[in-house]
Amino acid sequence: MEKSQWYIGTPNGVVLCIDHMEKTESGFFGRIYHAYSEKEQRVHGVAELLFELEHFYDSINFPHPGTNERTFQNKVQNTDFKEGMTKIMSDEKLLSKHGDLGTFIIRVQHRQNSSWQGRITWMDRDKTVYFRSVWEMIKLIASALEMVSEPEDDPLDKAWMEEE
Repeated sequence: MEKSQWYIGTPNGVVLCIDHMEKTESGFFGRIYHAYSEKEQRVHGVAELLFELEHFYDSINFPHPGTNERTFQNKVQNTDFKEGMTKIMSDEKLLSKHGDLGTFIIRVQHRQNSSWQGRITWMDRDKTVYFRSVWEMIKLIASALEMVSEPEDDPLDKAWMEEE
């Protein structure tokens, strides 16, 4: 298989490995990896995935959010931003991680309009699709996993089938 789409390309590139699906609200069990830690971050479901990714993006301050958190309380800003974070894991090692059901490279380029914009690569099919919102990214992951488990004719499946 040609691996032309297999690259990280950004400081915030993340590899999502999905190992198990379930027919509940949570949806899946998986792991995320990034270059700043050799430790995997286990995630159970979409909500946990989004919270962990948002925390990661905030910690490296990239991409910079277009909107700030709003509060009506006098709250001291607690940020985990670490000056000069260094990469621990090479891109090659990151790309060697794989999930039992699917593996995705998530590259968020912007955090604007209280959402994310970027591209996602489904490593198993070597296909990259751009997304304009967190919701669209979630639907792309879900449609890819449905294609693996029960191939059907779904309009979102076509996004993975189109040539770039």
